[in-house]
Amino acid sequence: MAIEGDLVQMGAYVGAGLACTGMGGAAVGVGHVVGNYLSGALRNPAAAAGQTATMFIGIAFAEALGIFSFLVALLLMFAV
Repeated sequence: MAIEGDLVQMGAYVGAGLACTGMGGAAVGVGHVVGNYLSGALRNPAAAAGQTATMFIGIAFAEALGIFSFLVALLLMFAV
């Protein structure tokens, strides 16, 4: 009986680790959004001020996915 509980706990930790890869994906997404903004701002500095709000919206969406993956990882670790 104890071995089955240990296997379930191990599966929860493995699933939580896999869910944490979403946080790495969010970091890559934020870097991509900001990098493209800086690339465009360096090409046309006059239009950079108008695109700042769009950059922050993109960062927020990318970070939201990272937060969701973190919440899934917490649920897998502590809800079993």
